[in-house]
Amino acid sequence: MTLFFSGNSNYSFMADNTSFDVIIVGGSYSGLAAGMALGRALKKVLVIDDGKPCNRQTPFSHNFITHDGKTPFEIATIAKEQLKLYDTITFFGGLATNGRAIDKGFEIGVLSGENFSAKKIIFATGIRDILPDIEGLVACWGISVLHCPYCHGYEVRQEKTGILGNGAFAFDLTRLISNWTNDLTVFTNGASTFTTEQKEQLEKHHIEIVETVVEKLEHSKGYIQNIIFDDGSKYSIKALYAPVPFEQHCTIPVLLGCRLTEEGYIKVDSFMETTIPGIYACGDNATAMRTVANAVAMGTTAGMIASKKMILEGF
Repeated sequence: MTLFFSGNSNYSFMADNTSFDVIIVGGSYSGLAAGMALGRALKKVLVIDDGKPCNRQTPFSHNFITHDGKTPFEIATIAKEQLKLYDTITFFGGLATNGRAIDKGFEIGVLSGENFSAKKIIFATGIRDILPDIEGLVACWGISVLHCPYCHGYEVRQEKTGILGNGAFAFDLTRLISNWTNDLTVFTNGASTFTTEQKEQLEKHHIEIVETVVEKLEHSKGYIQNIIFDDGSKYSIKALYAPVPFEQHCTIPVLLGCRLTEEGYIKVDSFMETTIPGIYACGDNATAMRTVANAVAMGTTAGMIASKKMILEGF
């Protein structure tokens, strides 16, 4: 196999065959960790990745020991450089679009028309956040509009902070975020659905509820400055937590018969195997614990278990 860099700095390849021990769909942290475990187990691996991780505009990654404060791109680049040392690992820069079960394994097709087969499949495909239709929010997502205080809360500690949400989930998130700042406001973007008891709790902790509809976010290069409401008023703020729904980024696991949990994650056991034998899932697509460190741990587990099963099956 011949490896080379494509124009967008993602790995791609010219292959002399299309059959592998394992295909990993998704080449971010979890997929790369799975690839390393498999490469070290001497397995022939194909990593398919379109180069669009969900955290690509997040400026810094935190809470991952030895890499705290590095950019997501830097961490992924180091990982890819390390995986290049294992000559059984191949990267393909493209989008996986379909899959099917075949004799003794699975086949994955990509947008450019190629098809690849493997004995095992690992999906490290992440999830897609469904963001509210508020002008400026997409540009701020992952920079100053945040999803996780354990990833970003320290950097905005004691800053003027908001919660964009309503009801029980927003109430629980507000309780959590109160650990990082005493200057906290809840923006319900319409009529509040908090219970009387929840409102009393928020008032007790001096947390204001603003029910005015949000029109847009004023920002500078993704750093929020003001929330603009539909009545023309504004609210100055430094950080905004926005609990949003999600969907699976890749539909192939469901196409292959993998079950989802009630929350919408791919259902896996403690070894990262899905409800379809031979198919694994790891990272954000299979857990609500959405951190780089956890993605790496899950990917390592998936790679080790997939390789172990192949070794024992072949003995």
